[in-house]
Amino acid sequence: MAPGMWQILLVVLLAAVLFGGRGKIAAVMGDFAKGITSFRKGLKDDEDETTNDAEDTSAISDESRDDEKTGS
Repeated sequence: MAPGMWQILLVVLLAAVLFGGRGKIAAVMGDFAKGITSFRKGLKDDEDETTNDAEDTSAISDESRDDEKTGS
């Protein structure tokens, strides 16, 4: 069975993508890694904001409890 036109075209296209330019794959993977890093950083920032909001809420609750105890 001989390879057809589409199969040859697919192999040539894959070879061009893989070997076609200097560092193309490295550049794409680098951009992908930067995207993942920034995504994780964004998640961490959101988590820190949520933690800070929870701490602020608990501080307010503690102050109101103190006021209730002293009657001020």
